[in-house]
Amino acid sequence: MPASFTHGFAFDPSYGYSLDDFLAVAVPPAPADFADFWQARYARALQVHPRPRITHTGTAQHGYEVYDLRYCSTDHCMIRGWVLIPQHQPVTRALVFGHGYGGCDGADFRLRPAGTALVFPCLRGLSRSQHPPISANPAFHVLHDIDKPDRYVIGGCVDDVWLAVSAAQMLFPAATGHIGYSGISFGGGIGALALPWDARIQRAHVNVPTFGNQPLRLQLPTIGSGAAVQRYQQQHGNVLNTLQYYDAANAAQWIQQPMHVAAALFDPAVAPPGQFAVYNALPGEKTLFVLEAGHFDYPKRVVQEQTLLQELEEFFALL
Repeated sequence: MPASFTHGFAFDPSYGYSLDDFLAVAVPPAPADFADFWQARYARALQVHPRPRITHTGTAQHGYEVYDLRYCSTDHCMIRGWVLIPQHQPVTRALVFGHGYGGCDGADFRLRPAGTALVFPCLRGLSRSQHPPISANPAFHVLHDIDKPDRYVIGGCVDDVWLAVSAAQMLFPAATGHIGYSGISFGGGIGALALPWDARIQRAHVNVPTFGNQPLRLQLPTIGSGAAVQRYQQQHGNVLNTLQYYDAANAAQWIQQPMHVAAALFDPAVAPPGQFAVYNALPGEKTLFVLEAGHFDYPKRVVQEQTLLQELEEFFALL
């Protein structure tokens, strides 16, 4: 049965879908040059030396030393964030995190695989990595250069993830070959776009990923950044010229790494059919964790999050 909660939205954030309906959501046709577009972008991004620097914050929490991070990305963007380094274990692995569209206001200590450096970049324009004229407001950030497929800000954010991996390898050479990615919402969609082309990432988790099945995303009522894109489409009518290259479900068809996906049955901000389109498109080893809801508080939320974290500890222990 579809998820059902008391809510104040003007639409049904489950869209009347059952779990079987969600598992049947397909991907739209991709441009013939989809893979070429992304492979060329990856090659350009890796020409940038990230010149990573970490500076101790003077604090330690939960068995980690906390450092400020900065590194260079494409388009002369300086990316800032945090790195957590285990106090009592040698670093043998690294895990890069992708944040939601609400930004990132600090390191997250909930997922702590043994011997793993935790890397938290703030993607360009957001939180610590503000970069005018890119807006820090998600409703405007998501539209930045949306009329230019090669310049769209979402592609720049994917570059930021690739260069976070480069930075992690330089900071922690022993982690090379043992790097994972974990992204939620905005960071989940960015991760799905980044993963197919970057074999340096061994396995990944995406939680309620956005940018899946862009034509469907434009049609389903929603709130947040998705609504901003819908308004733009209503005004201009040409948004798919760019978004066809930024479809996380299309990209997922190319992902070869083992994947763990958390997808929600009810979500007002990232329409669940798009989330499941990402999972459904994955061709290789994959695990699905079904959330009752995303971007919404519900009675079992804390219990589900704890169960999910336990699964992820085991999943990333295999890095």
